[in-house]
Amino acid sequence: MSTPTNPFLKAGQAVLRWLFMLFVAYPLVLLGLGLRVRHRERLPANGPAIVVANHNSHLDFMVLLSLFPFLSVPRVRPAAAADYFCKVKWFEWLARNFVGIIPIERGGARKGEADPLEECYRALEAGQVLLIFPEGTRGQPEQLSDLKPGVWHLAQRFPEVPIVPVFMHGLGRALPRGRSIPVPFQVKVAVGRPVPLLPDKATFLASLRSNFEHLRGKIAPPAGEEEDLPDELNEVSQQPKEQSY
Repeated sequence: MSTPTNPFLKAGQAVLRWLFMLFVAYPLVLLGLGLRVRHRERLPANGPAIVVANHNSHLDFMVLLSLFPFLSVPRVRPAAAADYFCKVKWFEWLARNFVGIIPIERGGARKGEADPLEECYRALEAGQVLLIFPEGTRGQPEQLSDLKPGVWHLAQRFPEVPIVPVFMHGLGRALPRGRSIPVPFQVKVAVGRPVPLLPDKATFLASLRSNFEHLRGKIAPPAGEEEDLPDELNEVSQQPKEQSY
């Protein structure tokens, strides 16, 4: 199931996503955790675009969605593991319609199935913003795992689409893998500049990892070298109704 073409269904889905942001994502992320953002202005204002981020928690996609203007949220689509979100039909319906996920069949291409990125292609062709976690799964708390090549394949097919890296720090402690109840912990986010497309897959993934490491240094420097973000680059919001979210 992809984005509906019927204007009434499309409007209804947008309303469901706004409700999810107002009553779930904003209260949890902005009030329950707290959010500090560096270089939010680098996020793509319009699609098609690809935002790539590190992955430590099921809260990651909520934090990313909270970075975008409220009215644009229905055009932002998180890619998510089909084997987790589509195991039960009612849960899949909630994830697709309230969160807007694009299910990705992990290892689908190796099994001889249809291209697992097909729905991502359609989202980019429709001018949407795609959220991708190149690690493929949640890693160990606050650690960066090996990057999978899916984003490189997307970039090869859509070379004109910007790829914007985002690094999030703190979510591995707020809700790490294996936990179901979040713990209040301030989340820091740094948004990078678009990553240039490189023809060689390994070189591109190394460049992307280098960008992640650079952003991590901005918000999570080594112990004893903690850096306070300049006030003009910090954003701590307790008002989910503001247009900037």
